[in-house]
Amino acid sequence: MNRIAVLIPHYNNPEGLVKSVASVNPEEEADIIVVDDGSTHKPDEYLVADSYVAKGKVYFLYLAVNKGIEYALNTGLDYIVQHKYEYIARLDCGDICLGMRFTIQSKFLDENPDVKLAGSFARAVDTEGNLLFKQVLPTKTAEIRKKSYLNSMFVHPAVMFRTEMINLYGVYPTDYKSAEDYAYFFKFVKNHDVANIDDFLVQIEINPKGISLTKRKQQVANRIRVIRNNFYFGFYPVYGLFRSVILYIMPTGLLLFLKKILFR
Repeated sequence: MNRIAVLIPHYNNPEGLVKSVASVNPEEEADIIVVDDGSTHKPDEYLVADSYVAKGKVYFLYLAVNKGIEYALNTGLDYIVQHKYEYIARLDCGDICLGMRFTIQSKFLDENPDVKLAGSFARAVDTEGNLLFKQVLPTKTAEIRKKSYLNSMFVHPAVMFRTEMINLYGVYPTDYKSAEDYAYFFKFVKNHDVANIDDFLVQIEINPKGISLTKRKQQVANRIRVIRNNFYFGFYPVYGLFRSVILYIMPTGLLLFLKKILFR
């Protein structure tokens, strides 16, 4: 069995799943855990397995009905803990790995035992593969901790974290819809060393039907809850709360346009 489990939630995107699985470098050593969230268009297990050419196996778990990504993720985490994987990496359907992503991240965590989670920079493209913007994030704990009050300092499908963290904090919260990763990883950031590797290890696809766009107001509202629950009077919490309120009322199209202009 491999040390690394790559957790991929799936919902009605079988083509995106194949694309993501096929993007893993053949020299990588990792198992893929696909959790289908009650899809009407189920993944083709044989096609997905054939597309995975790295050194590992693909496992499929199924929820009987659609419950939401946080439940799919938690089903995967339970499986990963049960099977004693050391590291958990995330990937979303349609997103692709760049280079030796998992080897780079696991090596970084091996060499930095105090770091509990390692993300990376990411390229963001549209559904046609056109570059929209680049996500370059803080790399050190201190800056990540401060700026987490402004926004998530991790690209969710770019993270790898230690399975041992589940023993401390459990699984993803289910009461922060569309912001479960922000709420979950805020606990890591607040209490442990974390990092972003200064390399582009993932390419993410911005889909108009994705959670970040169709449920953006819900996402921002729940991020505000996280900030309030961890609030203290300082520049970053105050500014972060104000910024989130502005984002809540800003039209989605304007936000995406500004990202294109500022982060191209």
